[in-house]
Amino acid sequence: MNIVLSILMLAAFALIAGAIYLWRVKGESKRAGLMAVLAAIMIMNVAIWTVPTDEGDAPVDRVDQALD
Repeated sequence: MNIVLSILMLAAFALIAGAIYLWRVKGESKRAGLMAVLAAIMIMNVAIWTVPTDEGDAPVDRVDQALD
């Protein structure tokens, strides 16, 4: 599961870089905005999976324990 979350973060950073490129170099604001929104959604999904609950364990830890 950690590999999937890592790939999501790398893809989000690539989307942000691509959005900046499209916005600054090519002037495409609509496509760049959509890429930035998608990157924000991906980052929020990773945060949801990794932020610990009140009990102190993250949802990703529960998945890893269930798979073992």
